[in-house]
Amino acid sequence: MTIFTKPSDSELRQRLTAEQYQVTQHEGTEPPFRNEYWDNKHPGIYVDIVSGEPLFSSLDKYDSGTGWPSFTRPLEPENVSEKTDGSLFFARTEVRSKRADSHLGHVFTDGPRPTGLRYCMNSASMRFIPAQNLEAEGYGQYLSLF
Repeated sequence: MTIFTKPSDSELRQRLTAEQYQVTQHEGTEPPFRNEYWDNKHPGIYVDIVSGEPLFSSLDKYDSGTGWPSFTRPLEPENVSEKTDGSLFFARTEVRSKRADSHLGHVFTDGPRPTGLRYCMNSASMRFIPAQNLEAEGYGQYLSLF
């Protein structure tokens, strides 16, 4: 991956939709069951909408019943960071992209095997790249997964 420099706030406002900007830059949450990827069942990977860094694979995606895309683990663990989020009446673990520092969602310990984790992500913070487009979009190293 090339060196990434996060765009300025004004550039992000121009480049992202209002919802993508609110979710990634201001820890927003999109509506459940009314977001782009909650029920996507196609093979491919999910990348950060700002930086393009690979985040999750469809192979680790499952239907959590929450209305948001949910995964058992990151595709590239070094591309995500976690921090405590105390914005509600209880502490949660926020998940952010490492390079762009985009808010992605939260991780919970009520997921299925093998990890027991539920990475509950916002579609607005990601872009889906179908398996057949991986090579053309510069993610050919992930083709062997599919």
